[in-house]
Amino acid sequence: MSVRVQELSKVFGTQRAVDQVSFQAREGEILGFLGPNGAGKSTCMKIITTFIPPTAGRVEVCGQDVQAHPLAVRRRIGYLPETNPLYRDMYVREYLRFIASLHRLKDARTRVQAMIEQTGLEREQHKRIGALSKGYRQRVGLAQALMHDPEVLILDEPTSGLDPNQLVEIRRLIRELGRKKTVIFSTHIMQEVQALCDRVLIISKGRIVANDPIERLQQRISGERQVTVTFAQPVRREALLKIRHVKAASELGDNRWKLSADGRHDIRPEVFRFAVHQKLTLLEMVQEQYSVEDVFQQLTR
Repeated sequence: MSVRVQELSKVFGTQRAVDQVSFQAREGEILGFLGPNGAGKSTCMKIITTFIPPTAGRVEVCGQDVQAHPLAVRRRIGYLPETNPLYRDMYVREYLRFIASLHRLKDARTRVQAMIEQTGLEREQHKRIGALSKGYRQRVGLAQALMHDPEVLILDEPTSGLDPNQLVEIRRLIRELGRKKTVIFSTHIMQEVQALCDRVLIISKGRIVANDPIERLQQRISGERQVTVTFAQPVRREALLKIRHVKAASELGDNRWKLSADGRHDIRPEVFRFAVHQKLTLLEMVQEQYSVEDVFQQLTR
């Protein structure tokens, strides 16, 4: 595992910001890290990136303990914090050369040019950072996080302030990076999560309340699956209730039915076999899905 967090806790005075949090992030995975303001997301990220120590628990990055080997961990992590700290009086290319020198890169000039191209900063590279829009400053922050080609990327609100066109480009870049690196991605934009993330981690009041692939999040709040089915011919409720795993059947009119089953079972193959066996024409079959926003609201309310 690229990132392993075990029983992590952080206490500030009388406030327990993080409470026994455990999770893992794998290579080639984009992990969406969600939670309301004050839930403990940024605190977890600051501990993983060695900016602050934990009160209790253990964090490993690429096999290195963050407390025992902080410098080794920093070499493997690229970090874009929520408040992007940049030297606004420096020019973009100048700043990125400075970052490359901090990492002691051998071919710094080539790497700086590659990062400028990868993050779409070609037209802005000779401007002062302070003269850039917020979206372009985010790109500069992303370029510095990628400069040393880290194995793990920690991105806290990386798309904040981007216009729709920039958003598409940065999404594409993060998706490409996620194929080879471990990406932990924090955002409040639920569309971002559905567009980018392989798995979603939701934290509320310092505790993990969900840790699932997106397609499994529905079961976190409903405990069942619901499938809407439309047949060309009339069907009796008694016949539908004989389909394996179907617990309830509600008629919606015009030969449309809502079938309910336990969340562990996908009944669509069984419904299809039922239609074939009964010589029915199946016009439509849709499994209802809760959005990530629905799940987020239910679990953090």
